[in-house]
Amino acid sequence: MDHFLRIYLPIYLVAYLVLAFVWPTYKTWKATGINPVTFGKADTAHDYIGWVMKCLMALLLLMVIGFCMGSTVYRYLMPIGYLEMPWLQMTGLVLVHLALVWIAIAQYQMQNSWRIGIDEVNKTELRTKGIFSISRNPIFLGMIVSMLGLFLLIPNALGFCLTLLTYFVIQIQIRLEEAFLEKQHGAVYQGYKQRARRLI
Repeated sequence: MDHFLRIYLPIYLVAYLVLAFVWPTYKTWKATGINPVTFGKADTAHDYIGWVMKCLMALLLLMVIGFCMGSTVYRYLMPIGYLEMPWLQMTGLVLVHLALVWIAIAQYQMQNSWRIGIDEVNKTELRTKGIFSISRNPIFLGMIVSMLGLFLLIPNALGFCLTLLTYFVIQIQIRLEEAFLEKQHGAVYQGYKQRARRLI
């Protein structure tokens, strides 16, 4: 399994980044002329979260690269041996693919409302149909599930920390976005919050 994962995980990670971030960002920019990446460098909670997310993504890439370079390098990430079981790896494999499909569906249904961060300049349409009727934050949910899946595939100390940090950072970002959306959409968003769960 490890030999297969050393080949497959970089391919998966590229597909994940393209489907979850690169393609929707390009598509939205092409259709609207608006840059959907709203994180900047100001001294605000919003931009600080953006910086933390970039760091987490960089560490995730390093973790996968470290694993793919073989056991000599990977041991520095402190593998958790008792979690290296075939059934947990298969569970992880299922989770990362379900998360990828889930994110792709959410991205398709989000259309031009896609943003990375909070867009205070351009008003976006509130998406409440399809997958958004089940979860108010399906892309964030997919990100959490994919991190959990990767941890089960290659359990190590860095992966454990990244999974926890990703969850908590996403929870903070969700609350920042909820406060903004409630201000922007008022009673419509309040009603939506009553119908759909934050994650699932």
